[in-house]
Amino acid sequence: MDNRSEIRAFLISRRARISPQQAGLPPHGPRRVPGLRRSEVAGLAKVSLEYYTRLERGNLTGVSDSVLDALAQALRLDDAERAHLADLARNSVPAARRHRPRPNRVVRPNLQRMLDALTGSPAFLLDGRADVVAANALGRALFAPLYERADPPNHARFIFLDARAPQFWIDWERVADDSVALLHVQAARHPYDKALTDLVGELSTRSDPFRVRWARRDVRAHTTGTKRLHHPVAGRLELTFEVLIPAADDGHALVVYGCEPGSASADGLQLLASWTATNDGDSARPQHRDN
Repeated sequence: MDNRSEIRAFLISRRARISPQQAGLPPHGPRRVPGLRRSEVAGLAKVSLEYYTRLERGNLTGVSDSVLDALAQALRLDDAERAHLADLARNSVPAARRHRPRPNRVVRPNLQRMLDALTGSPAFLLDGRADVVAANALGRALFAPLYERADPPNHARFIFLDARAPQFWIDWERVADDSVALLHVQAARHPYDKALTDLVGELSTRSDPFRVRWARRDVRAHTTGTKRLHHPVAGRLELTFEVLIPAADDGHALVVYGCEPGSASADGLQLLASWTATNDGDSARPQHRDN
């Protein structure tokens, strides 16, 4: 990833979404482009126009935490966006540019045992590129369509390149937004990850919906919530999820799904667990469950 280009695009996109009225400023007549002018952002952040122009051109080298905080306030950034700006600034430092993250594909046996012990909940280990690097049996069954595509299965590729994804994910638009936002977070943290760059390039080339979303530069935290999907075996499921970061595994996230006891989704997971235990990887499929 080009760090300077990412900084420039992110700052421009953030000031474009804020009207003068939202910022407490007079409109000063008609505008050719939406949002705040550079001079207005500079004034709100209490820096010179020349300095802000330098920042928006992608040069965050040497910028202080106080200036980043003032800029975040001026652009009304939320917590996820503030963290993203800090990551962009951190990787603008020459020493950071020389860093090349090494892909971590090794799953510690203890983590795999912990996944396998969660017999009643689908769970998997995800890396920053949205690859599923490990899962328990119920997790593999829940995301069976992903495993049919590639090894390792990748959530982003499935969402944007598999024609079944809009039927699998009931809230496909929201899932697609979240997926791209998470890849943007990873790109800011590891701009020299070639595998991530290749993935973004592939999706940008092959998927218009991905390309449009990538250009928005949206980022967000994604640590808990609800997913709705229609599974080919278990039918309609509404599942809660929690994302946990193992302290000893930088770059991996443990995602665990659950549901309300006694709900239709609980029945669906029980059906899926029963099917998984019975078939044990067999390619046969029972009749689809509609609910």
